Amino acid sequence: MEKINPKDKIVELVTKYQNLVFSICLKLTGDYFVAEDISQDTFLTAFEKLDSFDGNNEKAWISRIASNKCIDYLKAAERRSCPVGEEDMPEQAAPDSNEPLQKYLNSEVLQELEEKCNNLPEPYRRVAVEHFLRGHTPREIADSGGKSIKTIQTQIYRARDMLRQSIRKEDLLG
Repeated sequence: MEKINPKDKIVELVTKYQNLVFSICLKLTGDYFVAEDISQDTFLTAFEKLDSFDGNNEKAWISRIASNKCIDYLKAAERRSCPVGEEDMPEQAAPDSNEPLQKYLNSEVLQELEEKCNNLPEPYRRVAVEHFLRGHTPREIADSGGKSIKTIQTQIYRARDMLRQSIRKEDLLG
């Protein structure tokens, strides 16, 4: 049996599963940029753990890594935002001066994403709005539109790719 080069294997995994991993991370975190970071971290961990992977069901394996990374992120975020007891509370709770700014920035990002989704050609526009903005699963979109789930998954994949290209082009021009 021929030994597979770990670098070649991770390139194969990234090529095959980058959209799946990103979808999992986006769905679990609800934050596009955090999902990108966790997706990268997922593949880094997969690379580090390749020697312990038995080679069976790589899709489930990489999905499990991604979901565990998201769960860890969400738990850490919860610990950072929720005090454990009264002794952790500041004497006088000062309003978080960044909270209004963060809400504004989040709404700006969502507005920009909505605009970019609405600028996509059909059928990608409908699928992008349903999936990325309204949070519907491919199954829900397929059922409501009378299409196969594979068709919807392909359209989501292509819409995501178009959105990435649009965002990157804007970053380069801006």
